[in-house]
Amino acid sequence: MEFLGLLVEVLLLALGVYLYLFARGIIKVKDPERRERVESFRQQNATWMRLLGLALAAIMLMNVVLHVSQLFSSTS
Repeated sequence: MEFLGLLVEVLLLALGVYLYLFARGIIKVKDPERRERVESFRQQNATWMRLLGLALAAIMLMNVVLHVSQLFSSTS
């Protein structure tokens, strides 16, 4: 059960990193029609998405580090 919680934390960390990279415009869409809509959405919402992505990634990274350290300390 501990590893399931760690997996969820890692997935949320990846979501935070993805959201931050999307807000910065690093992640691109290949379809030209969707690219225009995505770019418009990104420009309108980049500030809060960047902050949310950074906050989520920072919190989840701290959770993952604490969870891993707890797993190693309880096995010894």
